[in-house]
Amino acid sequence: MLGGAGALLGLAAGTAQAAEVSYATHCVPPAGITPVDGTSKVEITAPATAKVGDTVNVVWKFVQAASKNPNIIDLPADSVQPSGVLKAAGAQTADIAMQGPRKNPAIPKGGDMVLSDMTGSLKLTTAGEVTLTPDAYTVNAMSTDTKCTPTVTVPKAATIEVSPGAGGTSSTTPSPTDTASQSSSPSTSPSDTASASASPSDGTGGGQTDFTGKEVDIPYTCQSPLGTKKATSPIQINAKKDGGSFDLTVQFKKSVMDSPADIPKGSVKPSMEVVLGGADKGTVHVEGPANASDIKTGDPIEIPDLTGTYKPGASGSSTLSPGVLTISALGTTTTCKPDRTAVSLTLDTTEQASGASGGSSTSGGTSTGGSSSGGLAATGSSDHGALKALGLVAGTAVLLGAGVFTFMPGRRTR
Repeated sequence: MLGGAGALLGLAAGTAQAAEVSYATHCVPPAGITPVDGTSKVEITAPATAKVGDTVNVVWKFVQAASKNPNIIDLPADSVQPSGVLKAAGAQTADIAMQGPRKNPAIPKGGDMVLSDMTGSLKLTTAGEVTLTPDAYTVNAMSTDTKCTPTVTVPKAATIEVSPGAGGTSSTTPSPTDTASQSSSPSTSPSDTASASASPSDGTGGGQTDFTGKEVDIPYTCQSPLGTKKATSPIQINAKKDGGSFDLTVQFKKSVMDSPADIPKGSVKPSMEVVLGGADKGTVHVEGPANASDIKTGDPIEIPDLTGTYKPGASGSSTLSPGVLTISALGTTTTCKPDRTAVSLTLDTTEQASGASGGSSTSGGTSTGGSSSGGLAATGSSDHGALKALGLVAGTAVLLGAGVFTFMPGRRTR
């Protein structure tokens, strides 16, 4: 896979260039471990020239770690995975998500630290000079994260001269991981791009009480503790009339992300803000129950049905579209924003809103759902947080590069 990174660059527009930069870095390991300051030395490889419309592949190589593996514990092969952000600036501004495979040789006590090359890609949209600068990165080892951020202004590592023209993509070969690419920032206003298509059930007349929405494919960009991940999930919104309100059920037909770690049952709590349109404006909060069984590393995080109550704030035809999804897990939060959204359900709210204020509230419909207390933070104590949630007891700290890894060879709790 690492050798393939060079092959990707061979297909990129222009001639590949590589530049090495060093910068002071502050690394924060899991709770209970003292932060560490060190120096990151990385090499960024990207094409020197390209044209608008090209998708260029870039490689982030860790040239030198800030420290050796201390004489505490041997690190097994293929136990360490880096991810990070490469900043694009100049003619085009974007955060490029970078990620490397969990690929490293066995590292003995006192041995040199080895991190895999990270790869990512950027679709060029504007002619001019685009600079690439390494930024924060995270190193994951044995289900724990060490987060490292620059403490100085990092010098640019590469420059791409982008010429005008509707060029095609620079490579037909995908990045080694599905999560290693990110173009310009996704839309943060899903309601602005909602599809005009209507639900098969318009919620009109005949004493109808159950309304079935249509299944719509929603592409999500998720910001997780391991970086940026993209996935598309079919989603359906259904409603049941209950007096002056509607009980909503949001169904995910497919997972939006895989689990970055082993997660015990009762540790994942999803919620969503359903976007209102048409006669009504605002959002409706819906949420689901915690996971009923353990989730293994790499397994899809299945989203259960999310439920909540929509009390119309305006009279007329109101649309409901999937919005921002939030997943709380092991004391961390992953936020998934739709790159675009579409109407799943349209309801006639004339009868329900007849006694309302005509939607004068700026928040639109009101919402009720299950209690938001507890959730993921409740799985761990204040002193160990996510580590106890993973069933681990504080153990040995191991310096890695500019950061610290925490390995837990002690007893497990249940």
